[in-house]
Amino acid sequence: MRVIYALRSRGVTDARVLEVFEGVDRREFVSDTFAERAYDDVPLPIASGQTTSQPSLVGLMIQSLGIGPRHKVLEVGTGTGFAAAILSRLARRVYTLERHPGLARTARANLERLGITNVTVIAGDGTRGLPEQAPFDRVLVAAAAEDPPGPLLSQLREGGSMVLPVGVSDSVQTLIKVSRTPHGQDYEELMPVRFVPLVEGVEQD
Repeated sequence: MRVIYALRSRGVTDARVLEVFEGVDRREFVSDTFAERAYDDVPLPIASGQTTSQPSLVGLMIQSLGIGPRHKVLEVGTGTGFAAAILSRLARRVYTLERHPGLARTARANLERLGITNVTVIAGDGTRGLPEQAPFDRVLVAAAAEDPPGPLLSQLREGGSMVLPVGVSDSVQTLIKVSRTPHGQDYEELMPVRFVPLVEGVEQD
């Protein structure tokens, strides 16, 4: 399978992550226009001027979080729900925030069609997180901020971790992993990346 080959060649080695990717069809999350490219390891355009990330990058981000079956996960940047579908098979519960209500509706429909019941899709401001459901064991952010947002850090459980791209949108961004320890936060740089910027507020579609 092309997607699994791409994941392995980019460094995704976690057997559980690879198995989950094998069971989630990316074709379900892209428009008919891009159906033929659904299995290519490339980002693809989706509605509202956004993109769905390339599978290998999603895989590397998820692998770096080390998600366990009892974990509660927050995702920022739902898109059409592809990463949320992957997360749903690794974690106990997933909450995912999307600032474009139209995309949130699409993601909700996609996940419902696939019978995924442990994901809650919310049209909301990802920079604020979801304090009413905090703390989270893991946080995955699919948009770039200049610094890790304070509200997201504060909603991370001690011993938890967050993966996100940092850097301004018109220059090189770095994917980092932030781990919350009893003494503060530990930061680890993972790789250079390019994401859309993390924007405050909710769009009015």
